[in-house]
Amino acid sequence: SINKEWIEYHIKKADVILPLVAIATPKVYVERPLSVFELDFEENLRIVRQVHRYGKRIVFPSTSEVYGMCGDKEFDEEKSTLVLGPISKERWIYSCCKQMLDRVIWAYGRQGLAFTLIRPFNWIGPRLDSIETAKEGSSRVVTQFIADLYLGRPIQVVDGGEQRRCFTYVDDGIAGLMKVLANKNGCANGGIFNLGNPANDHSIRELAEMLRDLYAKHPRNRGKKIPPIVEVDSKRFYGEGYQDIQTRTPSIRRAKEILGWEPKVPMKTALKKTLDAFLAEADASR
Repeated sequence: SINKEWIEYHIKKADVILPLVAIATPKVYVERPLSVFELDFEENLRIVRQVHRYGKRIVFPSTSEVYGMCGDKEFDEEKSTLVLGPISKERWIYSCCKQMLDRVIWAYGRQGLAFTLIRPFNWIGPRLDSIETAKEGSSRVVTQFIADLYLGRPIQVVDGGEQRRCFTYVDDGIAGLMKVLANKNGCANGGIFNLGNPANDHSIRELAEMLRDLYAKHPRNRGKKIPPIVEVDSKRFYGEGYQDIQTRTPSIRRAKEILGWEPKVPMKTALKKTLDAFLAEADASR
């Protein structure tokens, strides 16, 4: 109750609301789908309704996962279909929650809600999860791989690691978000924007190999044995309720043309900055 009152009070005071609360870890989608629904959908729906009630503007972080198993070469915000798997695959509950909120916000927009939807594509960088959460095997992929290397454990690539993602360095992502928040001349009003880096399109195995190579070259690891890359079955790693997405490439035409935004940080630079930050933090806490 106190939390709800606090949220409502600050919505009344704010000009723009950016609700960031969510469970966004694939392993949790499978293990605790109801927790995902309660936090990601129900709590955010309450916020959306209050933003509409008090006449404020919302910038809502949707997700690239709403596109699901769409077969398009590039995912377009206005044209691509949103394709999810069967009900028995609990991993889709996150995507479904976000898609429903996108639709609810759009509907409220027809009743006067000022909004913008952003769809981040695999943002990476320092402070994305932590070495501690990765010890349990429940972090997102970049942090999980870094932690495995740091802890001397084999890097586990699921189902061969052939799945491809477009990794976006956090500085680029935040630059795009700031363009949306600034909303110069109302350019972002009622819009949906993919914020991702198509140039950083790599398979998960390629990601593992790049991180392993960077880790081996790091000054702290010269002469040390570097853990190998091993393959693991998705059912064993995530559970029966998992289903993967093979490719996820954004069209960023609208972000370029309307927001004047374009990502700049190449993959190896993004990974080196991320690795250096995590290792410095981990060493400092020993």
